[in-house]
Amino acid sequence: MRSSTRKEFLQTSAVLLATALAGTSFDIKKSNPLLAFSTLGCPDWTFQQIVDFAVQHGYKGIEVRGIQRQMDLAKCDIFSAENIQATLQLMKDKGLQFVDLGSSATLHFNEGAEREKNLDEGKRFIDLAERISCPYIRVFPNNFPKDQDKDTTIHFIVKGLLTLGDYAKGKNVTVLMETHGELVKTEDLEKVMKMSAHPNVGLVWDITNMWTITKESPAIMYKKLKKYIRHTHIKDATLVDDKPQYKFLGQGEVPIFEAVDLLIKGGYKGYYSFEWEKLWHPELEEPAIALADYPKAMKQHFTK
Repeated sequence: MRSSTRKEFLQTSAVLLATALAGTSFDIKKSNPLLAFSTLGCPDWTFQQIVDFAVQHGYKGIEVRGIQRQMDLAKCDIFSAENIQATLQLMKDKGLQFVDLGSSATLHFNEGAEREKNLDEGKRFIDLAERISCPYIRVFPNNFPKDQDKDTTIHFIVKGLLTLGDYAKGKNVTVLMETHGELVKTEDLEKVMKMSAHPNVGLVWDITNMWTITKESPAIMYKKLKKYIRHTHIKDATLVDDKPQYKFLGQGEVPIFEAVDLLIKGGYKGYYSFEWEKLWHPELEEPAIALADYPKAMKQHFTK
């Protein structure tokens, strides 16, 4: 009786162990995030350097925010009529995807020439995204001008998003507003996204842009913004005199991994795009070091 009971116990334990191991393996595979990086972090690299580095370090996507300091992507040689097919073939050969085009289009302006200039930039980026099968372009909200009522500014931002969303319709491109500038409070963002409901409009969730100003919990942010999030910007920072000082992932104060875990558990299928702001902050560590550290930090987090 004892022998039989012990045998059954061992068999049951073996099954449970195998199931647990299988579950662990599945979870790790399921939580294997798609990594990308923004070219903002390597402003002086050639496109060939960018794609070679991405492959070497396990990235699957590239977010284009300028090439060799040319921010108007339509003027970059790699997207010229003569070179665009070679660019697309190189991406295919390397197993990489363009995941987002970072425009400078800003939508808080009142009616006038400045507003039209920004909307025109957004449209040009949508056209380019369509040509290179890139699913997203990024735009800014961006500020709440002191001489303009806040609700009026929100109206203009919403109007701009809907205008660009309509332009993107039928082009397989979605216009994403980044959580950026002065539009970083969850309440305000949720209001804008509800008012600009459109199949071709979504959100880039930059957790750090929000948290360094609002200190809101990622759980609160995510609960209210989840259904709008299509893309993410991932970075870390410490606050010095209330201003962010950017750090390697996991070395700052931002609850960035809490946000990443929320995305994973919530079923987010998009890219986790590392934004190392080297172009704007030349004092930051060189891209070869920073962009190599990011996938290591993410892998370490997911294999704990």
